Amino acid sequence: MTYHTFARAAALLAVLQLANSCDVSERLAGQLSDSQIPVGDPAALLTGVYNAQRGPIQGCVSVFALEEVSTDARIMPTRGPDWDDNGKWRELYNHTWTPNNERVRDTFTQLEGIIYSSTDLLRFSPSAQQQAESRFIRAWATYLLLDLYDQVLYRDPGENLGTLARVRKGTEALDFIVSEINAIQKDLPDGPAGRANKDAARVLLMKCYLNKGVYANRQAPTFSAADMNQVIKLADEVISSGKYSFAPSVFDNFAPNNTVIGRENIFTQENTFGNAGPTRDFWKFVSHYNMAPVNGYNGPATTAEFYSLFEANDKRRGVAYKTDGGPANPGNRINVGFLVGQQYNLITGAPVTTRSGAPLSFTQDINLFETGADLESKGIRPIKYPVDYVSEAKGGNGCENDHVTFRLADVLLMKAEAILRGGTPTSAGPYGGTALAIVNSIRTDPGRGASAFTTLTLDMLLAERGRELYGESWRRQDMIRFGKFLQARKDKPQSDPKYLIYPIPKSQVDINANITQNPGY
Repeated sequence: MTYHTFARAAALLAVLQLANSCDVSERLAGQLSDSQIPVGDPAALLTGVYNAQRGPIQGCVSVFALEEVSTDARIMPTRGPDWDDNGKWRELYNHTWTPNNERVRDTFTQLEGIIYSSTDLLRFSPSAQQQAESRFIRAWATYLLLDLYDQVLYRDPGENLGTLARVRKGTEALDFIVSEINAIQKDLPDGPAGRANKDAARVLLMKCYLNKGVYANRQAPTFSAADMNQVIKLADEVISSGKYSFAPSVFDNFAPNNTVIGRENIFTQENTFGNAGPTRDFWKFVSHYNMAPVNGYNGPATTAEFYSLFEANDKRRGVAYKTDGGPANPGNRINVGFLVGQQYNLITGAPVTTRSGAPLSFTQDINLFETGADLESKGIRPIKYPVDYVSEAKGGNGCENDHVTFRLADVLLMKAEAILRGGTPTSAGPYGGTALAIVNSIRTDPGRGASAFTTLTLDMLLAERGRELYGESWRRQDMIRFGKFLQARKDKPQSDPKYLIYPIPKSQVDINANITQNPGY
């Protein structure tokens, strides 16, 4: 499917679902002329724009796969006949992907679909707030494409789809994002987290300024004091609002009712049972087939090296977490965080076995190819989102866990990093005015329970971002910014610098003369 066809389909999907016309909704989007496209009200179209984020941004196979599976935090082993998938996961982990990799191709196309749908809405006379929300989501998708591919295809609202999409690259794309956010911020609402809002705009700007030097030179980024001071200023605006604070458990921010109890969340994508993205993948992919009541797919794991970053008493490493409607968990077993060792049925308390009847005891040892009798038990399993057991009991048609994009802890860690990189320290909120104090305010929070640092280096800060933000699609970006992404690690040799950017899918290069393939591909 070409970009033109897919983008039209992505933009129309939510609209067609709202249309009460079987004749229209059953026709292929590529067969519709502009005059046949259903024109709903801007509010309905905006719902479609929000929903267009679900496929690429939620779940484990698109943005998450490119940002996490390519790092030390996630390994996707082939387990005998399971999870080989023509090697696409190994390519991501080993940094051997090509322009034909399915995950590289589909993620690019899905994100461009968001840009198309959010741009197309602008020609239907939206209100100032509707326009601002749609443009924010377009800026957010543009940012993800910049971060992953360094190139973004775009058109103006209503532009003829028969003309080739134009391309923004590198710092030009970054400048567009910054200008868009500055133009629309005044028209964004103050909340809630499930909608584009003023604080979400501030956090996205923080990402832009923090990574500005990266997008100018990914192999040797530099960080100006002026850019770092912008990060600090924006962080202080978010912190000083007083709207965000640490919840009793860090996992409250990801739980089925995280809209209510997730006090840190600044920008999320809303989910409800029967109307949700694939957020349940975060527990289904890693759970074993026999782990009632989840009964997962027994796929990904984390590496022992990443697990070793955590202190034993760090609650982010794993706790027994209760949710409404969840199983009794009579042994108070760890069910969120990292699952290691013997696993238990959370309903009965009985030990779980593999399909061959052996004890299901997750080991720290894991390889990209697992062929032995213990292949089902290999690897520590990471679960960041507590299971929505109520939805699972109904058949698992989605979940109530809103997907988290921006939250307070990330804001604080970005501020601490900006100070370490030459920004001027400031005090805002109860978190202190030095990078060390800010990081310790997170680590020693009772919901995390880690010990305080006595000193802080950039390497320590990268490790802390890993501990706090694992499974949130920031690890690759962080490792690139800190100069660690290309390094050798478990089962992966040193990488060629070309892998700091993903290639543009071959299917896109072949049809658009405006695209120049990224170097080395």
